[in-house]
Amino acid sequence: MSVSLDQESIDYIAITRLQAAYADMITRRAWDELPSIFCEGARIVVDRMDGTPLDLDGPAGLAAFVSKAIGHMDFFEFVILNTVIEIGDGEAHGRMYMCEIRHDAKAGQTMSYGLYRDHYRKQDGRWKFRDRRYRVMGRTQTTDYNIFPMAAADFAIGGQEATR
Repeated sequence: MSVSLDQESIDYIAITRLQAAYADMITRRAWDELPSIFCEGARIVVDRMDGTPLDLDGPAGLAAFVSKAIGHMDFFEFVILNTVIEIGDGEAHGRMYMCEIRHDAKAGQTMSYGLYRDHYRKQDGRWKFRDRRYRVMGRTQTTDYNIFPMAAADFAIGGQEATR
């Protein structure tokens, strides 16, 4: 069943609002708000490109991981750079490119660039994250710059399982 252009436009706006809410919650370190934007049992995978990807335990696991990672920073901002979304009937998939702008007293300013591959589900009239897969694409360490090349699987959308 295809979605009408009007409904697709409404859903696109709702999903981009969901992404913006996520970025806002992470920037504000509002960990207790995260469960409101995830489906029950959501799978969250984080690949820092330094070994085996982490399989986090839903929004609580995500909150614990991110709060530990950025807890020492005196400035942190999550910025959405671009997003691509394919919408179906009650389900959607997308890619979201982002940047973290960070500062702490020891390391100075650093930045990290990443890619989220998302699966969304509409529940009770609201879009939520069903599954999220994140991987770092590059990061600065003061004057050094580490780049992690993209693989074809990073561009997969939909039910395609990505591999490195």
